[in-house]
Amino acid sequence: MDKAENKRSADVKKMLQKYHIYLKLEKGFSDNTLDAYERDLGKFLGFLDSGGVHPLDVALEHLHQFSASLIDIGILPSSLSRILSGVRSFYHFLVVDGYMENDPTELLEFPNKSRHLPDVLTVEEVDSIESVIDLSSSEGQRNKAIIEVLFSCGLRVSELCALRISDLYLDEQFIRVVGKGNKQRLVPISRKAIHELELYFTDRCHIDIKPGYEDYVFVSKLRKKNLSRIMVFHLIKELVALAGIEKTVSPHTFRHSFATALLDGGANLRAIQAMLGHESIATTEIYTHITTARLREEIISHHPRNMEKKD
Repeated sequence: MDKAENKRSADVKKMLQKYHIYLKLEKGFSDNTLDAYERDLGKFLGFLDSGGVHPLDVALEHLHQFSASLIDIGILPSSLSRILSGVRSFYHFLVVDGYMENDPTELLEFPNKSRHLPDVLTVEEVDSIESVIDLSSSEGQRNKAIIEVLFSCGLRVSELCALRISDLYLDEQFIRVVGKGNKQRLVPISRKAIHELELYFTDRCHIDIKPGYEDYVFVSKLRKKNLSRIMVFHLIKELVALAGIEKTVSPHTFRHSFATALLDGGANLRAIQAMLGHESIATTEIYTHITTARLREEIISHHPRNMEKKD
């Protein structure tokens, strides 16, 4: 770490110390409330750090990306609202204390606590997004493979960025995914996604990848290492705009679309839960548009006490 980075790190630490004093003395928060605020803020700062963004350089776009990343890991709207409230409090303090002139959270929209779900992409819309990719560019085929793997396997953006060549079992049409809590799962991969990956690997061979990053599937030609979550967010935003799709689309949208397509095709809810890596079936319900009425119908139809006995 060079001197400039050391100074920026020290500045952030001092800023956080002053924020702690502000919450404790000016807001009169209890120790438990302080811990909750700082724990939630830590999630945001960790997100920024992974993308190399300084807290004072944050724009509304970063906040939207952070919100999408929380939705991507199954954070409920009520919890998301709480976390964003903590982030907004932090930036209110930065403005009040003279660190910033404008509050980037001013136009930040909070989630609807009625569990409003993100938009879903149709197969035609996914094809439309792929059609605007410039395959003559050095990273065009990589970008097409990213879209296909997201839609084919329903990965979280963090799982996509961490995917390794040693996790691919393409002959068997499976990939191994390392999810939350370092838990591993096997996910089927479509023939189309395999085809796009194989084409990408032809281009990937010509990248001089940094030592220690050779096993990552998706790498940046410029950075010579694996992609970050923010890079994938930016990529998808650009492609969606080029395709003229007006829906709010993030990497999570492909995951949600994957699960919804499976459900609509008749896949078992437990199978979808396993492929998404959800610990709770309730989280799968949120991702797959399952309504209370539909779940009730499933239970009534399949519970042994409700099924008619045959003579």
